[in-house]
Amino acid sequence: MRTYGRVKNSDGSLTWVEVQTDANGHDDYVWLTTLIQCLKLNIGESPFYASYGIPARQSILQQIFPDFYVTQAQIQFSPYFSSLVVSKQAPTDRLHIDPVYNISVVTNFGVKLAVSVAT
Repeated sequence: MRTYGRVKNSDGSLTWVEVQTDANGHDDYVWLTTLIQCLKLNIGESPFYASYGIPARQSILQQIFPDFYVTQAQIQFSPYFSSLVVSKQAPTDRLHIDPVYNISVVTNFGVKLAVSVAT
């Protein structure tokens, strides 16, 4: 199994990185990368999966966080992990409109991971 994730380089450019099932047959990093990409997508943006994505910018412009859609993503991806918690990070300044989400994961083999995702 494989997926692709967008990585921001130090010069600001974006690069696509392939993430595959590891040598032991574990798909945890594949599913985590897919969840991160799902949170970065706008709703309906994926040509393959209509249920992926959140209306992040539209919701922020309307002064409402897209909590419903983030919860839906958490429910959708939770069967792939022992524990999955997606929570929004408090904004650091009032002019920053892009929401940031913290993802805490315990993989099926007990590895704890924490990632912050700016949408």
